[in-house]
Amino acid sequence: MDNLAVLSLLALAPILLVGILLAGFRWPAKYAMPLGYVAAVIVALAVWKMDVRGVLAASLEGVITAATLLYIVFGALLLLSTLTVGGAMATIRAGFNNISPDRRIQAVIIGWLFGSFIEGASGFGTPAAVVAPLLLAMGFPAMAAVMVGLIIQSTPVSFGAVGTPIIVGVGGGLGGDPSVAERISVLGVTMPEFVASIGFQVATIHAIVGLLIPLILVCMLTGFFGPERRFRDGLAIWPFALYASVAMTIPSVLVARFLGPEFPSLFGGLFGLILVMFTSSKGFLMPKKTFDFGPRSTWSPRWMGTMEPAAAPVASARRIGIVSAWAPYVLMAVLLVGSRVIAPAKEFLTGIAIPFNNILGTDISTAVQPFYSPAFLLILASLFAYALHRMNGAQIRKTWAVSGTQLAGTAVALLFAVPLVRVLIQSGPDLNASGLSSMPVTLAEGAAAISGSSWPFIAPFIGALGAFVAGSNTVSNLTFSQFQFSTGNAIGVNPEQVVAAQAVGGAGGNPIAIHNIVAASATVGLLGREGDLLRKTILVTLYYCIAAGSISFIFIYGLGVNLGTIMLVLLMTTLGLIVRWMLRQKAAVLAPEPSRA
Repeated sequence: MDNLAVLSLLALAPILLVGILLAGFRWPAKYAMPLGYVAAVIVALAVWKMDVRGVLAASLEGVITAATLLYIVFGALLLLSTLTVGGAMATIRAGFNNISPDRRIQAVIIGWLFGSFIEGASGFGTPAAVVAPLLLAMGFPAMAAVMVGLIIQSTPVSFGAVGTPIIVGVGGGLGGDPSVAERISVLGVTMPEFVASIGFQVATIHAIVGLLIPLILVCMLTGFFGPERRFRDGLAIWPFALYASVAMTIPSVLVARFLGPEFPSLFGGLFGLILVMFTSSKGFLMPKKTFDFGPRSTWSPRWMGTMEPAAAPVASARRIGIVSAWAPYVLMAVLLVGSRVIAPAKEFLTGIAIPFNNILGTDISTAVQPFYSPAFLLILASLFAYALHRMNGAQIRKTWAVSGTQLAGTAVALLFAVPLVRVLIQSGPDLNASGLSSMPVTLAEGAAAISGSSWPFIAPFIGALGAFVAGSNTVSNLTFSQFQFSTGNAIGVNPEQVVAAQAVGGAGGNPIAIHNIVAASATVGLLGREGDLLRKTILVTLYYCIAAGSISFIFIYGLGVNLGTIMLVLLMTTLGLIVRWMLRQKAAVLAPEPSRA
């Protein structure tokens, strides 16, 4: 079969099936993902002509990757359980309440700023796994906590894990391409300088698009979870939200320009966190009216997971000081940064690996780095907390028992979600008899065939598609950077600008990445509600891709009567109408949502 349109639809079928089941029918991921996996296997065998061994090898690779994700989730659960059982979380909650008891302010400081710092240090879904349980323990509904954790995995993601999506994703995706080497020669730069210049373009687009992310976050928080379901309650703190946004994005752009792609999110998040916490403690831009979620009895059953919000049992009357309470998180952050930026430490930790080479005799290989994983550092922080907070044996056993029980609920979904992804990605010509490109690349080729010179607007959507499928901005960039570069060359524009649009879209797609949603939900005991979250976070991804596509188009073709300018005007007009509607919105009188299985 060589009909690109038909092939594109078939490649889309497993993803579309999962999306319909999750968002349309609100199926739990533990049921939707196995069906999606079966659909991917059928398409791979029947259309892409993968042999059974190739499908099994890709699936085993997925199982190994899923196990590493479960390892990270367990580490996050253990640290939360440790701080909760030991009583530190009560002190942390009180500390944030002293800055502001307003849930909107807490969401921005913890989610946007602290989350951006964690993203810059470790990436790979860690921010949501850290932020969501922290917010839950502070009294946020489980679904609201996860939503915040997922939304902030957008703007800082391209520079997560000390720049891995740019250095490894873009750099690795473009490496070895003769046309890239020719372009580098024309520009008179080295490959690292070329990749760094793309990183600066990525940071610039993120700073423009990400300006509204904290404001969107708080509007969604109040509109979906407020006692009166009013989006305008979030809009009321727009000065603070915009201030917190630029406190992170402006430093990140400067760092990308002068220091390179390793540290924009890390230093931007840290600078913004310190600045905003200091000014907030002085009352700067603090709202006069405090927002809270209302009595728990009024919450929808679908907001809540199996873990009790704000629960912080303490076995002794000993009060834990604020420094001691935060010390495990500080240690975790120091370990994350040190293990990523101190070369001997990084070399030592990455050198301890469990290899899985040539799985089932194929070219598929992977490796597990158990001590470089954020999970190991989260567990170390938990062990440190045991000693620091003088926890007894019964308390320690309880933390491990609770964490293990909570982890079991998410295992099924992840153990099918990631193999589904790996079958799609590994379906390329190295493992099929059809000679077809892999399913994600085929999808991208189909989109490019009908877009022509409009491609710069489409490019971020392809990046988001890659992140949705793979759950990783790095993998999306590895998969599509070369294709995006070639498409830019083919339509006669600067190809590196198209690659930058790809990287921004890959970050914008993270809030809807299925295994990110599943993993983050597991940290707060929110199982079977992945579709509800997807219906919310997809709004952020759509905004991100439309805005990034419009800005990328304008960067390439300039302002004028063209697609980029028209779409940007339409987006701004739509946002203006939404704001107008918010300002007129009255308190919603809603019956509690029914609980669904």
